[in-house]
Amino acid sequence: MKIKSLSLLLLMTGFLCLNSFAQKEAYKISLAEWSLHQALWKGQLSNLDFPRYAKVKYGLDAVEYVSTFFKGKAEDMVYLTSLKDSCTKYGVKSLLIMVDDAGNLADTSLAVRTKSVESHYKWVQAAKFLGCHSIRVNARGQGTMEQVAAAAYDGLKRLSEYAAGFGINVIVENHGSYSSNGKWLSDIMKKVNKPNCGTLPDLGNFYDYDRYQGVTDMMPFAKGVSGKTHDFDANGNETQIDYAKMMKIISDAKYTGYIDAEYEGTKLSEDEGIKASIALIKKVIAPYNK
Repeated sequence: MKIKSLSLLLLMTGFLCLNSFAQKEAYKISLAEWSLHQALWKGQLSNLDFPRYAKVKYGLDAVEYVSTFFKGKAEDMVYLTSLKDSCTKYGVKSLLIMVDDAGNLADTSLAVRTKSVESHYKWVQAAKFLGCHSIRVNARGQGTMEQVAAAAYDGLKRLSEYAAGFGINVIVENHGSYSSNGKWLSDIMKKVNKPNCGTLPDLGNFYDYDRYQGVTDMMPFAKGVSGKTHDFDANGNETQIDYAKMMKIISDAKYTGYIDAEYEGTKLSEDEGIKASIALIKKVIAPYNK
């Protein structure tokens, strides 16, 4: 009896140690489909094959889609089922869909904005079916900063209310124009004030706004992080973005979860750029996964 008790105790101790180790891995890496946009546009790879490719080629267990690469298929249940089955077969999670070409949620015309909101409905439903947690949207519009902010508030609020019924987040990326101003975007998040409305900070999409301040502004609302890369030095570091500094900002914001590898450079091939991006992200998350 004592031997059995001791064996059980050792088994439980081992399980707890393994569980504790797993809990320490606060950050993992996913693959952004945009990293392969050239191969996809050339027909060298299909959206249906993307999950398998991410797992077999790069050893990653999570993907982030771009709507452009399955345009017209958002309501095609045969297609979506095939994509979902591929994820199941290879043990890959679908995290989000980056939605483009569905209209501007911050259009200052109410009629146009309403059409844009409704154009995103099918992507919310597709994301739900695939098991995603979010759709990424664009807060774009023409007008003054104040006019576009008011329109963005309305568009995001209405779409978030719809998406809440499906358990889906609506997240905004800093994707040019006013949305690449961290304060502007964070102020809109505060005003919308909905748990399923957040941000997707892209470490690279800042222009006139300080990128480190921008990520700091956006992280309190982040439901994902996009690890944009363009070029690397001899040590494998991104030449324009201090990833170690960014990682501290991400950690200080108490965000945990996936950081995507999104290579957008031209000096390396897509394959080389993705591998370099993964290596860089692995390096900077390692201290936080101990």
